[in-house]
Amino acid sequence: MPIVPLDAAYCAAATCPSRKKKVDYYDKELKGFVLEVRASGGKSYYLRYAEPNGRQRQLLIGGWQDVTFAAAKKKAQRLRSEVVLGGDPLGDRKRTRLVPTYAELARQHIDHAKTYQKRPENTASVITIHLVPRWGKHRLDEIKPQDISKWLGQKRETLAPATVEKLRVTLGRTFELARQWNLPGAEINPVRSVPRFQFDNARDHYLTATEVERLLYHADRSLNPRLGAIVRLLLLTGARKSELLTAEWRHVDLERRAWLIPDSKTGKARYVPLSGEAVKVIEGLPRLKDCAYMLANPNTKKPYTGLKNPWDTVRTKANLNNLRIHDLRHSAASFLINSNVELFTVGKILGHADFKSTMRYSHLANDTLMAAVEAGAAKMGGTAS
Repeated sequence: MPIVPLDAAYCAAATCPSRKKKVDYYDKELKGFVLEVRASGGKSYYLRYAEPNGRQRQLLIGGWQDVTFAAAKKKAQRLRSEVVLGGDPLGDRKRTRLVPTYAELARQHIDHAKTYQKRPENTASVITIHLVPRWGKHRLDEIKPQDISKWLGQKRETLAPATVEKLRVTLGRTFELARQWNLPGAEINPVRSVPRFQFDNARDHYLTATEVERLLYHADRSLNPRLGAIVRLLLLTGARKSELLTAEWRHVDLERRAWLIPDSKTGKARYVPLSGEAVKVIEGLPRLKDCAYMLANPNTKKPYTGLKNPWDTVRTKANLNNLRIHDLRHSAASFLINSNVELFTVGKILGHADFKSTMRYSHLANDTLMAAVEAGAAKMGGTAS
């Protein structure tokens, strides 16, 4: 085991003695810094050190032809400092190799979503379209809060605030799953240090009676033969679009005037009371042979997967260009509240899981109360003056 003052000239001239496969030249100045010279003529720089338990470790720094002597020694000094301070450079390097990339973890996240989410395809879409293209090649421990913040800021220039928030939440969920699964590199969730961007997502459109009349006029004349009934029932029941489009005849009891939604967004079954007008609409629907769905596409006998084209046409003709289908649910709530129905009852009809969701309509209740006191004041006339 030759111990010599290694330098660039010595390493260039060093050879392997005959009848040996290799020889190690240890640096006299830096403990553990080694030049390995092989009989083939190849040479490599290493750092050798002992773990606290005495186990010997060898860490490759680089080939003699690949790195300069100065660069090799500088790296050996840094690694030696880690060892003296109680570190294990080789162990750290091996642990780093075990850290998965985001793309590897993303596949596990999607598989996990399928085990409990009602619509796992939504999570899969966010991950595959937005997250994997940006973070897929990065190891988990390479993804930093400042990089996430910058990326989300860029996304806000082209995407809606709610969509950007969905990206932040889904990325954070991936890291939380990795932590629960004890995966290396996920000890710290970088998304936790990225604050939620504050935004007002309340852009609901509450229809007036005149707007409803105009909307229904054009919906009844749509090329989609079911659109008129769909719009009416959404307004009359306050149901979600997906709940109505997948409604089955066996779940509708016209005698009791009740509609069972066995699998709602909240994960719980609920009954929707049917008004007399809603019953009339349902009674007027044609029953397709061998079709379980109440509002099925007559061509496929399956639920409509989307109504974008006919809806866009109808709302444009009705001069309601910014109206979303989901606004029909909000409008149903507004009509109930403005008919003096209590918020708690409205929440039960809409199938809200908690009262907080219903409170978004509290301002409508205030409008009703204000109208009441104004009516009272008008009745009083000038007697209070």
